[in-house]
Amino acid sequence: MPGIDECLLEAMRLPGARCAAVVDWISGLALGVAGEPPGGDHEAAACETAELARMVAEYRSLGPLSALGTPGDPATAPPGAAPQAPQTGPPGGGTGPDAASGHPSPPGTPDVSDSAPHPGGTAPAVEDIIATNSDSYHLLRFVTGALDGTLFLHLWLARDEGNLALARIRLAEIAGRMVL
Repeated sequence: MPGIDECLLEAMRLPGARCAAVVDWISGLALGVAGEPPGGDHEAAACETAELARMVAEYRSLGPLSALGTPGDPATAPPGAAPQAPQTGPPGGGTGPDAASGHPSPPGTPDVSDSAPHPGGTAPAVEDIIATNSDSYHLLRFVTGALDGTLFLHLWLARDEGNLALARIRLAEIAGRMVL
């Protein structure tokens, strides 16, 4: 079973690979890097991609369909649970988490009170994240089973040379084999 360095070298062999890193999405620290980082700074790239990974991993609105449902829908409620009425109110209209304590959120503040934080000790429900721009792809693949599921592989691909489908398949294989 390959370690971090072997996994990064394997990822760098993919067509169009510019940089590969193993990052802890809780702390934003890179545990290993290979290639030239986006923006020229490995630490900044790790921190910035960790922020994106953390946002996606922590909120259930980006989770699998099986975890989604509408409030009050008996089909998605746990057995024996009482039906709940849907919550209404203007979006961003001061109904945030502080509204119950008498301190409403300012208008325009997103309401994240129904977002469940990622429970510690388990990998996020999201498998990977793809960000695209005019000349490259960023692929973030969560690594399950390693350090309580807080790691991800970040692969930066040149758009004109890389194959995103192949990169997703190979990165999933690499993440499944990686040993710390």
